[in-house]
Amino acid sequence: MRMVLKVSIPVERGSEAYNSGAMQQTFQSAAEALKPEATYFFPEDGKRTGLFIFDMEGSWQLPSIVEPMFQGLGASVFVTPAMNGEDLERGMEEANL
Repeated sequence: MRMVLKVSIPVERGSEAYNSGAMQQTFQSAAEALKPEATYFFPEDGKRTGLFIFDMEGSWQLPSIVEPMFQGLGASVFVTPAMNGEDLERGMEEANL
C-alpha cells in the first residue's frame, strides 16, 4: 500500500543531529529501507520536515520505519495511506462513483 511518511524534527534536536551527522545517516538509512518513489524536504512551522512516499506491505513494518526517526531525531511522525491518480480512478470505479 502506498504511504506518506511525514517527519517533523524539532529545531534544537535537529541541529544537534545535523552537526553530528545523525540526520544525514537516519535519512539515508530510511531511503535505503523504504525505497521511496519520492522524497521531499522543506521547512514547516519552523521545523525541518521530510516527506517520504513509499510502499508498505503491512502494519508490522511501522516500528522499524518510525523508531529511527523518534530515537535518532526526536521527530514527530505522521503516517497515512495515499493514492495516486490511477488508485483514485480505480477506487471510484469500484465504488461506482
